[in-house]
Amino acid sequence: MSAPYKNIAISEYDYPLDDNRIAKHPLKHRDASKLLVYKNKEVIKSTFTSIVDEISTGDLMVFNNTKVVQARLRFTKETGANIEIFLLYPVVPNDYQLSFMQTHTNQWNCIVGNIKRWKGEVLKLSIGELGITLLAQMVRRTEDGALVEFTWDNKDITFAQVVEHVGEVPIPPYLNRNPEVDDKMRYQTVYAKPEGSVAAPTAGLHFTENVLSQLKVKGVLLTETTLHVGAGTFKPVKSPTIEDHEMHTERIYITIGLIDAILNRKKDVIAVGTTTLRTLESIYWLGVKVLENKIEENMYKVDQWDPYTLKQEIGLNEALNALKNQISDHRQGFLSASTQLLIVPGYKFKVVNRLVTNFHQPRSTLLLLVAAFIGDDWKEVYKFALENDFRFLSYGDSSILTRAGQ
Repeated sequence: MSAPYKNIAISEYDYPLDDNRIAKHPLKHRDASKLLVYKNKEVIKSTFTSIVDEISTGDLMVFNNTKVVQARLRFTKETGANIEIFLLYPVVPNDYQLSFMQTHTNQWNCIVGNIKRWKGEVLKLSIGELGITLLAQMVRRTEDGALVEFTWDNKDITFAQVVEHVGEVPIPPYLNRNPEVDDKMRYQTVYAKPEGSVAAPTAGLHFTENVLSQLKVKGVLLTETTLHVGAGTFKPVKSPTIEDHEMHTERIYITIGLIDAILNRKKDVIAVGTTTLRTLESIYWLGVKVLENKIEENMYKVDQWDPYTLKQEIGLNEALNALKNQISDHRQGFLSASTQLLIVPGYKFKVVNRLVTNFHQPRSTLLLLVAAFIGDDWKEVYKFALENDFRFLSYGDSSILTRAGQ
């Protein structure tokens, strides 16, 4: 990795964000939010329903269809101590869908609140609606928290049903409030399908069936991908320079249909959300790794610094076709991979032309991504948003940004 990327100081990607600028609740209507439009180096204030006017016939919009899991489970010990278990990712089995389909037992890596009070005893939680008792036993401590084995005494009940009944919506910690009834529906996109995220792909929260319908009528091609958002999305950058920050890893699923949509695009590729953008850019780098024979033991992964060390000159179509051929060799018709891709200023975008996204926290990797996408104009964009009463973070307002140089 070359020196410029190593030496990026996180202090240069800061701005004043008062707590009262953070949206604590969603608006009554999903598509009623403000929309900041950045193109041709100009910043315009609009409304989200007008996003249809910003998209052209023939454009390709890609959405992250992951579904948020009700990942927070609360247990009470016989002593009265409260133990909160937050599901991070499945270990046995290590596939999200398989884990949710289990009907007796599974194991998850979890963050455990009040872990010092959990001395290894089996925790119990009665679920009257299902007529079962959920048991939780710590297998061992892990770097993130603990490996926890869950068992329940009815083989007709899936783990998906268990968390649906007793889990709480994992709303972001910076909201500083408990989940409410409305969060169960509103902290979820209208097109969410496969369960696996512990944080919502929030750019998609603004879309309604009406907006999606208008886009289709206009001749915009809509397609989906899947990146299961991990708790690491809230991981702050604590090191002075980005060199010492370890990016979190997330699971992605890539289909031939998605690759064909990119290959056959007529105009721009528009990513709905930073998770979608990272997935689309990761697809290119996975293709590069295939061409360079750098896929080891059938492990398809983009490491955080791959884009700064791999060959840059391989064409997009060549890389995509190489990956498409790999997927064709898999009977299931899709590729399960992981990405640790860290996008910082200086990154050369390969796939995405425009980005729909909310407004992100100061000193975060998400803000670095925005700065990489539109350059130093990110400062003017965020200044404009602050001066025009835009709402920030997960339940906040939206923007559509055109990549620098477009």
